[in-house]
Amino acid sequence: MDRETLKAVQAPLKQQYQEDPKSAIAILHAEGTVDFRSLGCRVALPCNNGREIIAGLHPKAGGDGAHACSGDMLLQALVTCAGTTLAAVSISMGLKIEEAKLEATGLMDFRGTLGVDRTAPIGLTSIDLQFSIRADADSEQIQKLIQLTERYCVVLQTLTKSVSIRSTSTLG
Repeated sequence: MDRETLKAVQAPLKQQYQEDPKSAIAILHAEGTVDFRSLGCRVALPCNNGREIIAGLHPKAGGDGAHACSGDMLLQALVTCAGTTLAAVSISMGLKIEEAKLEATGLMDFRGTLGVDRTAPIGLTSIDLQFSIRADADSEQIQKLIQLTERYCVVLQTLTKSVSIRSTSTLG
């Protein structure tokens, strides 16, 4: 996609959201079915012809590595969101990017999630996001590109800001 096409696609949306802020609100959704035999959860991917991701225990939690790890999936969500955002921002900036790769690594102590040590944290305690960009641009432009990518990346902003999470249950 080029800069003019992106502007043409986004302009009516921006206008609509300025005139009617409530129209910019969307409810995103994910649904999974627990698989008790494999200690996993199946999540359909409607955008991929209904295929599924099957997540299970990480090998450090007793899994065999045959299924996706939810922690890895969180990092993959960060990388795909940041990569998509980087692509859109670079087009908006008029930059010619030859290649861009992103890598996210997270640190996790499995003693927490396995209940081995109640003082050990549960979940990722740090995430590093690495950008590797080859472009016909100066370092100032690349830094601005990364800064704007970080600012507009939905997953990164969700991870860095406190987000309220409410858990409910139904029996039946």
